[in-house]
Amino acid sequence: MKNIDEIAVLLTEQRKKQGIEQKDMYMRIGMKQQQYQRIEAGNDVKLSTLLRVLEGLDLELSIVPKGDKASPSLVERVLDSQSELGKSKGRLEDDSDDLGFWFDSEDNS
Repeated sequence: MKNIDEIAVLLTEQRKKQGIEQKDMYMRIGMKQQQYQRIEAGNDVKLSTLLRVLEGLDLELSIVPKGDKASPSLVERVLDSQSELGKSKGRLEDDSDDLGFWFDSEDNS
């Protein structure tokens, strides 16, 4: 990645790919929508803030030597996966395994 705008595009695409709205980032990482909007708009952020956002979007930071093209860039991978997502549009995945998390309780007092 060469600039902040590329990172902002990656974050936006990853968030949309996961079906998350900006306001939902508060529940994931404790960041208000307005603050998160600034990040997606390409404003400069501290490294600690970027790492927090990456964690909330199930991403990680990798630093490789310049010119190392052994693997596709993150932007290319996100865009490729998004095109795959478009092919499967209309098919919902089963999330029944999440029901136990929300409705089962070990505290039966």
